[in-house]
Amino acid sequence: MKKTISLSALTLLSLSISGCFDSDDDDDFTPITTPPVQTTGEVRVIHASPDAPVVDIFSGSTAIAALQDLDYQQASGFIELVSNSYTINVRAETPGGSATVLTVDATIEEDKEYNVVAIGDTANLEAFLIVNDETDVGDGNVRAQVLHAAPDAPTVDVYVTAPDDDLMSAQPLATLAFKDNTGQVEVPAGDYRIRITPAGDASTVVFDSGTVPLPAGADLLISATENVGAGSSPVSLVVADGSASSVILDAATPAEVRAIHAVADAPAVDVLAVVPQGDDIVLFDAAPFKGVTQYIEVAGGDYVIDVVADADNSVVAINDVALSVMPGVRYTAIANGMLTSDPATINLDVAVDDVRPLATAAQVRIFHASPSTPAVDIYVTADGEIDEASPAFTEVPYSAEGLVSTGYVQLAPGDYVVSVTPAGTKTVALETDVLSLNGGDVYTALAVDGDMEGDGPQLILSADALGPVPEEEME
Repeated sequence: MKKTISLSALTLLSLSISGCFDSDDDDDFTPITTPPVQTTGEVRVIHASPDAPVVDIFSGSTAIAALQDLDYQQASGFIELVSNSYTINVRAETPGGSATVLTVDATIEEDKEYNVVAIGDTANLEAFLIVNDETDVGDGNVRAQVLHAAPDAPTVDVYVTAPDDDLMSAQPLATLAFKDNTGQVEVPAGDYRIRITPAGDASTVVFDSGTVPLPAGADLLISATENVGAGSSPVSLVVADGSASSVILDAATPAEVRAIHAVADAPAVDVLAVVPQGDDIVLFDAAPFKGVTQYIEVAGGDYVIDVVADADNSVVAINDVALSVMPGVRYTAIANGMLTSDPATINLDVAVDDVRPLATAAQVRIFHASPSTPAVDIYVTADGEIDEASPAFTEVPYSAEGLVSTGYVQLAPGDYVVSVTPAGTKTVALETDVLSLNGGDVYTALAVDGDMEGDGPQLILSADALGPVPEEEME
């Protein structure tokens, strides 16, 4: 027989149970509560300002560890933030210290992705916000969104096609002016080719990625940014995939190389790229001591370099130096040492040049390339008075195993005198005239031997932010 319990019995039972817990100590009773569920959104930052320095990202006054030291053409990964209102500060590293350059007030909502893009040149810098829903990419697909982030580039057509498609019969994915962006577009994963032309002119391709594999599941924000490296293409693409970023250069992007003759007792030289089973390439012809050639374009790859006397190419000063160059990168090859030492110590050192101008600073690097001069201290002052000054660099040696440099150093725009002394002394061996440095200037300086034996050291000063030599000037 089934037993039934009436509603009134249940009510009576509940009253009886609650009565068991009645107490005069009501104030000691702590109710059990369920904490609210925290919702989150995701944020990433993209540095797309071509003349702005490295930046750090702060939430209010708190540094966000995952968003520090972000350089141009870099994107952070997504970081998760609790849904709330935030003040996001972008702080730039300048010679005078860290300074807030952008402030963004943002409300982070549940299941949203926030892309904060530092966009425009420094004089017109702004934080551009792209917000998307957090959703999964379809099986076997890749999702991409394209942003025009190059302030000096005009309105363009963007084509995303199969690698071999004829552009004249293709339709652009989008026509974009500066700060325009497409929506998120899903396509089957595979090999694609991204080409950019002036709007309405498919016959003039200003950027061509070549074949680019886009893997299944990838969720990409592709920003067309100003090209500040080698090559004539006005843009290069920053591809942010949610965890990191990479840069796609135009497929025809060359490397650029220049040479500096820093051997005081050597005649004018030719610099040759040796080509097996072919004619040698004359990179530089008749470069004199203290001469700085202009940059020339060469295809990325591996080379063997000879430095020979200009008057007689059978006199080889530097033989079979391996040189590997990468597309988009600029290099300086420095011939240094002494020809008349026993044995001759002629070397070819190759340095990577960072020629991106910064609006907030001048950049200078100094090489010790004087074999007759011992280790030195280097002072950088406003007036050349070093008696009470501390050296900016101490005990910089000359090394035949590889030239030693200060690396690029940022200086506030202004007037400077560079003084070089034997290490640990105030005896000036080399001093420049007043150098008036502006924001955006980039220089390389080399301390080299004097023209004649016994002369004190002298300075070669070279502007780094130069373009390649036009072909007609090379003929």
